[in-house]
Amino acid sequence: MPLLRTWLIAFAMTVASELAVAVPLLGASGTRPRRIAAVCFAQLATHPSVWFIWPLLGLPRPFFLLLAEAFALTAEALIYRLCFAQLRWSRCFAASALANAASLFVGLWLR
Repeated sequence: MPLLRTWLIAFAMTVASELAVAVPLLGASGTRPRRIAAVCFAQLATHPSVWFIWPLLGLPRPFFLLLAEAFALTAEALIYRLCFAQLRWSRCFAASALANAASLFVGLWLR
């Protein structure tokens, strides 16, 4: 299967799983459409680089996963904080961590 098609499928699965987890965890920080948009934006900001840029580093798989997930968690928490200034950093990191854990689990399960 071509790389772009594989990525699109993985991206759709990631967005779906992270929406299911992060939108409720972001709570009453904004309207539901705004929370959905923030989660989708966070995925657009991190997922392509993890798929297309990070592999160019040639890291061993366990190290790659650790660094890529740490990058995604941090970048997405920052995006949530920028979108919802009233949220505490701890809430932003919790939403990002649990959403990323869910999408990682789904990805590993499907693999």
